Parts: sequence; structure tokens; C-alpha cells
Amino acid sequence: MKKKEPIWTKPFISLFTTNFSIFIIFYGLVSALPLYATDVLSRSDEDAGLLMTIFLISAILVRPFSGKILDIVGKRKMLWTTLSLYLVCTALYYFIEPFEALLVLRFVQGIFFSIATTASGSMAADNIPISRRGAGLGYFTMSTNLAVVVGPLIALTLVQYFSYEFMFLALTALLVIGALTALMIPEDKKPANSLPKTKLTWNDLFEKKALPVALMASLIAFSYASVLSYLSIYSQGKGLLHLTSSFFAVFAIVMLVTRPFTGRIFDEKGPKYIIIPGILSFILGLVLLAYVDSPFLYLLSGAFVGLGYGAVVPSFQTLAIQSTKHERSGYATATFFTLFDTGLAIGSYILGIIATQLGYQNLYLFSTIFLIIALIVFIVRQKKTTV
Repeated sequence: MKKKEPIWTKPFISLFTTNFSIFIIFYGLVSALPLYATDVLSRSDEDAGLLMTIFLISAILVRPFSGKILDIVGKRKMLWTTLSLYLVCTALYYFIEPFEALLVLRFVQGIFFSIATTASGSMAADNIPISRRGAGLGYFTMSTNLAVVVGPLIALTLVQYFSYEFMFLALTALLVIGALTALMIPEDKKPANSLPKTKLTWNDLFEKKALPVALMASLIAFSYASVLSYLSIYSQGKGLLHLTSSFFAVFAIVMLVTRPFTGRIFDEKGPKYIIIPGILSFILGLVLLAYVDSPFLYLLSGAFVGLGYGAVVPSFQTLAIQSTKHERSGYATATFFTLFDTGLAIGSYILGIIATQLGYQNLYLFSTIFLIIALIVFIVRQKKTTV
């Protein structure tokens, strides 16, 4: 029996840790800054929402160019540069108080976040054996998924027991660890292009072979925005706000436990054996969330949502990267995240309108429509490719 090539190499572990630290800061600030805006800066809930929107806008605007930037400058060099600037932005939260200046800081930080995460994701793909890419990228995506729980847990705990200023300092310190870990990442396997073209083309912005998969992923992101942006408000109305951290803990535990199996099945049997059950699990989780009437049902919905999200998103990211040549991995990664972030941004806005007009129960039921569309599109594409 042929020995499997290892996934958890030193470069992979370094990239995992670096990406984990980047997203801890992202999710920590996503959960704490709205409270900071309303409690400390005395801004409205609408203004607080702008802090997330402006960050995503800058990330979406820059993401299509990040593949070309990585190709010209080099992935490792660009990761180090943008990570350092992302760190500076995180430290500046301690000093900046005017809301308008905070919006500018969020916009600028979104730029560095966009390029840094594209670089780390692309480099991770480059350092994973091709035969184990499904499992490897699934493990790497866990660095993001774990941060969904760890980031808010750290930020909100520090705010509750200390202060916002202490939280900003603590997040900065955590990011320093990630930055130091990034220094251990080896040279790029592919040298940077020292003679870049002066004219940008479509291929410099998007990887067209990755677009169909990225579009399906954007539908998943649209639905996921219902959980990311509105779960706290919904759970507060249901009297379950105190269990929201437990919801995300269950979410993360289910992903951790199932990840080794889902990645192996993806590599050995194919994506349909993971993506179809994963989307169905996600749909079931949102339906349970819509009709939640007890702590047990609330946590059970978190398990199904976690199982679905943890299976589907890494699988789509793997398919996006596998759809093109190895040297285009940066462009495929950028294309995937551009559309995924767009789905999150549009979903957060439209679902907010749905919640206002029709209520939060209908918001979660409405969100399942986009998962059903993604499921149908995926099945149709699978039939076409197997004919």
C-alpha cells in the first residue's frame, strides 16, 4: 500500500497558525466593534453595521487584483508585507476614537486582510500534495472556522471583564504571534514574475475556470450571512442569547470531529459525496433554527449548520483551485473569496430587509432557498461532467 504524502508539514502548520491569527482578529472585531460603536461612541445600530460593510467592500474591491499582485511581487513577500500592515491597523484601534476615522481604518484594514488571506490560502494549496488536496484544504479551512468561535469568545470576554482598550491590545498581541509564525514560511515554490504586463486583462483579475464553483459558493455565503450577522439578535429575542457562544462551540466541534472523514471521502470518492449531504445538513440546520423553541433545538441546529458549512465550503474552495493550473492557484483563490465575500455582503444587506419586513423566522427559511439553488446547480453540473 502506497504511503500517503504528509499534509501537516512545517510550512503548512506555519500557514495554518498565521491564517488562524488573521481570522481571530477579523471575527473578534466583527463581534465587538458594533458594541463599541453603540456603547462607547454612542452611534446607532445602523452605523455599527457600517463597520462590517465598509470592511467587506474594500476586501471585495481589492480581492480580484490580489492574484496578480501575488504573481508579480511573490506570495511570501506579499503575505509578510500585508500581514505587517494588518497588524499596524489592529494596533491603531487603541488610538482612534472618532467614528469617521474608524470607518477609514476599517476600509484600509480590509485591503490588507484581502491580500493576506489570498496569499495564505494560495500558499497552503501550493504546499499540500495534489493527491490529498481535498483533505488538506479542509484542514486549512479549519483555521478560519475555529476563529469563528475563538475570535468572538476572546473579544467579548475581554470587553466584559476588562475594557475595549485592553481587547484591542490583546488582539494586537495575538496577531504578533501569527506574524512571527509567518517568518518561518519557506520561499515560494514558484518565483515572482519580475516582468509584469502593464495592461490588465480579465485573466489578471479572475480565474474563469473557477467562476462556476465560486458562484455556487457565493450562494452558500449568502445563506451563511443569516447566521453570521443576525444570530445574536435572533437568539436575544428567543431568550437564548446566553447560549450563542455554545452554538458556535458546537458548530466548531462538529467541524473538527467530521473534518478528517469529509476530507478523505472528498479525495477518495469525489466531491458529490460531501457537497450534497453537506448542503442538505445546512438546510436542515437553518430550518431547525427557524423553529427553535428550546436550548436543545438551538444547539442541535448549530450542529447541523456546522456539519454542512464545514463540509461544503472547503470542498468548493478545493474544486475552485483544482479547476485550473497549479500556477494559477492564487487567481483561483482570489476568485473564490471575491465571490464568497460578495455573497456575505449582499446576504447581510438583503436578509436585514427580510428580517425587518417578515421577521427572523422567515429570514432563516428564506435563506434555505439559496442553498437549494446551489444544490440544484451543483447536481446539474455533476451530471454534465459525468456524461
